[in-house]
Amino acid sequence: MAEFLFEYGLFLAKTATFVAAAAALVLVVVGLTRKGTAPGGLTVEKLNDRYREVAGVLRRAVLGKAAWKKASKQEEKARKAAEKAAGRADQHRKRVFVLDFKGDIRATAVASLREEVSAVLAVATAADEVLLRLENFGGAVHEHGLAASQLARLRTRGIPLTVAIDKGAASGGYMMACIASRIVAAPFAVVGSIGVLAQIPNFNRALSDRGVDFEQVTAGRYKRTVTMFGRTTEEDRAKLREELEEVHTLFKAMVAQHRPQLDIERVATGEHWYGTRALELGLVDEIGASDDLLLARAADCDLFHVTYRARHTLQEKLFAAVRAAADQAQGWVADRQRERWWP
Repeated sequence: MAEFLFEYGLFLAKTATFVAAAAALVLVVVGLTRKGTAPGGLTVEKLNDRYREVAGVLRRAVLGKAAWKKASKQEEKARKAAEKAAGRADQHRKRVFVLDFKGDIRATAVASLREEVSAVLAVATAADEVLLRLENFGGAVHEHGLAASQLARLRTRGIPLTVAIDKGAASGGYMMACIASRIVAAPFAVVGSIGVLAQIPNFNRALSDRGVDFEQVTAGRYKRTVTMFGRTTEEDRAKLREELEEVHTLFKAMVAQHRPQLDIERVATGEHWYGTRALELGLVDEIGASDDLLLARAADCDLFHVTYRARHTLQEKLFAAVRAAADQAQGWVADRQRERWWP
């Protein structure tokens, strides 16, 4: 009887797991389908208008109705006078193009970044500025290298680039940040990690213990070195270490090129620091939050938030959702290793 109950309970558990997985898949498909109704392409929002509206709502609540109307009229009059003066001088106010980059292991946001940068380059001049709000803890070398090269396009055209780090820009994230003319970081933003890492699980012994042979045929001495299923030799490890050192050398050279004031050997140890310490080391130029930067510029600049979203098929969205879930799981583990908790 006990064995029957055990088997029955196991059956129910499996059934419940299957039903829950199926329900989750249906929810994902429905959610992705709904999201697909939104149009893709480039969108531009003038942030000055948003800030003005938000401030107006609060001002109306704080002030009386008469005082609010008076203040609004004065503000509108001053704004129109400034626009008229700029028109007479045949010049526009300084424009700040605001971009966002939230990184993952594969830097998938680079597809949107390259479109946004291309759009900005079509209209921006050296008198304007690009402000990138960056949140990126690194990942694949070639993907983050491509993201950094997109930012380098702005610098090549002489357009000032400010990078604001509210949470973190480490490893590949700092590879992007170092391109900037100026880097601003929040006091506890994670900065640095100028190093290279390779982590590869190896199942060779587990397969051998179960009588499974792994066959790999290559042409070229170093076509494959350290793999998940093959037996790793000391020569394989040495070759992988050599490749990592080569990438690290390129990484250091890139940082040193854009921030020559840095003691590169001091900071290129793979360590990360918080914003205030990063300022002392020269990794960043100023302590502050992106919100303060935008509010300060809103008074005498036109702020344009530029975003690009591509249209994807349902199949592409499903694959992206699965891949994002895997990346988030790996990122969660990395975050737990980085976190420091208050006592």
